[in-house]
Amino acid sequence: MLLNLEDKDWSEFFIEDVAEILSGRDIYEAERYAGNTPYISSTAKNNGISHFVGNSNNTLEENCLSVNRNGSVGYSFYHPYKGLFSNDCRKLRPYNKSKYVGLFLSTQICSQRDKYNYGYKMGTARLKRQKVMLPINASGEPDWQFMENYIKALMEQKKAEYIKHCRKELARLKLKDIEPLEDKEWHEFFIEDIAEIKAGRRLTKADMKVGRKPFIGSTDSNNGITAFVANTNSSEDSNILGVNYNGSVVENFYHPYTAIFSDDVKRLSLKSIEGSKYLYLFLKNIILKQKSKYQYAYKFNESRLKRQKIMLPVTNICTPDYEYMSQYMINLEYKKRKEFLDFCTSNTRSSTQEKS
Repeated sequence: MLLNLEDKDWSEFFIEDVAEILSGRDIYEAERYAGNTPYISSTAKNNGISHFVGNSNNTLEENCLSVNRNGSVGYSFYHPYKGLFSNDCRKLRPYNKSKYVGLFLSTQICSQRDKYNYGYKMGTARLKRQKVMLPINASGEPDWQFMENYIKALMEQKKAEYIKHCRKELARLKLKDIEPLEDKEWHEFFIEDIAEIKAGRRLTKADMKVGRKPFIGSTDSNNGITAFVANTNSSEDSNILGVNYNGSVVENFYHPYTAIFSDDVKRLSLKSIEGSKYLYLFLKNIILKQKSKYQYAYKFNESRLKRQKIMLPVTNICTPDYEYMSQYMINLEYKKRKEFLDFCTSNTRSSTQEKS
């Protein structure tokens, strides 16, 4: 059962009072070589990991937090594995070594990130004197045991919810034998020959009204959603692929829900058939293969998008084999959900045997 945060007394603490703060060390691109060690930098994604390297230096450590000083300033992640830390982040060595306390602390530090930005970085001096709110015990000290128990219960709750969801989805999916991708015949098509391309519409921050409708911008994360608004305009759409022509160029996401789209995003819908989740997810990955061609200075604008060729599996009359594409994605989802459930079952069995 999840513990109630509202029932606890809280107090503020300087970060330097709950963790030792250490600098990172840059490994420049020319110095990096391939390996399996996470290199933690200042990204907001992938738990802060920007590369996997074969290098080593004195920042190598596990059971630490990173806090982005530069880049995506103020994001914090917990790292149970051994990683190397760039100088664009700070490494925090918590005085309490529990993994669950580390996760609790990183969430509290992240909640301060709105104060910081590119022009007001989260350097060592500011980080030391940044205050965070923590639940306290009867002595007024951080209640580490409560934090550990809270995160454990939260993780168990989320895991149980996801297992239930996976079982429900697995029962819905129908697995079928199909040819492997490499045995299928593929042909190239102009995107304009298979999809209708529609524009988004500019909506400035000043004109945004807070609401629950996703606003799709040209980001590469959060499924392209950059805000939730109450506005409506001619770009409102659903069951569609949003393709970035600006910002994170060529990144694209499937949107089954009703959303409105910025003018940095094009809307793609299939011409000859009604698109589905699985068809658009297949198409998404095919379009992403073109990402290396485009960049900020060579945008994926409408004219280039129309004349971009993509490879698709075809039927015996050389038309796109939409049935195959859809089934391929269904089979892939089935496989991944089953692997996850088998993993959970195996872990539960191991834990039970260890306890007995």
